Formats: sequence, C-alpha cells, structure tokens
Amino acid sequence: MTSKIQPLGNITSAKDIGQIVVGHRKAQSLTQTDLAGLAQTGTRFISDLENGKGTVQFDKVVHILDLLGLDIVIVDRQA
Repeated sequence: MTSKIQPLGNITSAKDIGQIVVGHRKAQSLTQTDLAGLAQTGTRFISDLENGKGTVQFDKVVHILDLLGLDIVIVDRQA
C-alpha cells in the first residue's frame, strides 16, 4: 500500500513558514532552546523564524526544516 504525502499548505509569507515550524517543534516536544541547540543557532533566530520575520537567513531556515523532518517542494501553479 502506497501512502501519498500531503502538503501542509501553500507558503505565501515568512509567517506561514513560522507557523509550520512552531507546530512541528511543539509536536516533537522541543523548546526553542532545544531546537536552537540542535541547529547550532541562537534562540533569537528561532523566535524570529517562528514569528515570521522576513529577514532570517534562508540557509538556516532550510537547516531548521530539515532538522524537523520537513522538505521544501516547489511546484508550478495550476491554472
């Protein structure tokens, strides 16, 4: 039996990514400090990311998503 992975939704802002990150972090029972330690970054960065600050470093965001078991998938929009 094959299971199709469903997308979590369309990302239209940094706030959308932040909401997904905070949800997955909490689902894994991680604090912001825990996640910052795993990502080797500061808790300020995690807070800024979760609050949708648009100027966070993209490579760090990708690393955080990877740590949380999330992938980024880009698809063409349907007409």
